Amino acid sequence: MSNPLPGLPLIESPLFPMLKAEQELTAQEEEIAITLHEKGYAVFEFPDSNLDARIDRIKRNLSPRYGVDFDNPQSDKTTGERRIQDAWTFDEDVRAIAANAAVLDLLSKLYGRRAFPFQTLNFPVGTQQDVHSDSVHFSSLPERFMCGVWLAMENIGPDAGPLFYYPGSHRWPIMTNALIGRQGYGADLDSAQEPYGAAWQAMCQAHDAHAETFLASKGQALIWCANLLHGGSRQHNARITRWSQVTHYYFDDCIYYTPAYSDEVIGHVHLRHPISIDDGHPRPNSYLGEKVQDPSSEPVKRASVRHRFMKRFRG
Repeated sequence: MSNPLPGLPLIESPLFPMLKAEQELTAQEEEIAITLHEKGYAVFEFPDSNLDARIDRIKRNLSPRYGVDFDNPQSDKTTGERRIQDAWTFDEDVRAIAANAAVLDLLSKLYGRRAFPFQTLNFPVGTQQDVHSDSVHFSSLPERFMCGVWLAMENIGPDAGPLFYYPGSHRWPIMTNALIGRQGYGADLDSAQEPYGAAWQAMCQAHDAHAETFLASKGQALIWCANLLHGGSRQHNARITRWSQVTHYYFDDCIYYTPAYSDEVIGHVHLRHPISIDDGHPRPNSYLGEKVQDPSSEPVKRASVRHRFMKRFRG
C-alpha cells in the first residue's frame, strides 16, 4: 500500500505495521525499526571499521579544550567544560561519525525521508541533564522529523552518569508553548527546556513511567525519537570519564525551528537554518517542496509574510 500519512515518520506512524513490509528492510533494520516504533529508542553497533582509531584521535584532539587533566586518574573530570558543540567543523573524525553513510541510509529508511546531520555534541563526562525531550529544542513541520544518535566512546558503567530514558514516552504529547500556556517568541531563557519541566514530570507520574538506564559498551549507539524523554544520570564518580558523541539529524523537505522560542499558532516561528554536515550545504526550510521564507528577513512585510507562511503549513 502507498503511505497515506507521509507527514509522519514511518517508524512513528500508526500505519507502520502495515507499511514496514514494503521498505525492503534487512532483519536487523526491521528489528531496529520495530523497537523504535514501540519504545522510541533502539541500540545498534556503530558501523565503522575505523571507529576505535577515530575515537582515539578525537580524544587526543578535543581533550585540551575541556580544561581538565585527563592524564591524572585522581583529577575531577567534571570541573571543566562538559561538551563541545559542532566539533565537526574542525575535526574530521567527528564529522565522519556524524556523516556515516550507513547510518544516514538507515535513518532515511526508518523515517521515509532523506536524513542529514546538522549538529554534533562531544562529551568527556556525563551531562547530568534533567529529563527532557529534544522536541522543544529542535523540531520540524511536519512534526517528529528529527532524531538523535548517541555513540559510546568507551564502556560506561553506573557511576559515570549514564544516559537514561523513558520507553514509550515518544508517543506522549509534544510540549509546546501553547500546551503549557506561555508565550515563547522573543523570550530570554537560561535553559530552553526549563519551562516544560513540570509538565514532563507530571506526564511521568500520570503514566507511572519508570526510567531505563543505558549501560553502553564502547561502539554501541542509540537512536532516539524526537519526543523521547531522556537525560543524564548523576555522575557518582567524578574521577572517571564518559566519552560520547551525539549527532542530531533532520530530514529533507521540512520546516526546521525551535519551539521553545516560537508561538506557532500566531505565526511566530523561530526558524533554524541548518547546514548538512555530510556535504556542508545549507538545507532550506521547505514545505511540500516549496521553499519557505523566514518572516524575520523581511521586516517591512512581516505581517503579510507571516500570513503566507501560516497559510502554507496549516495544511
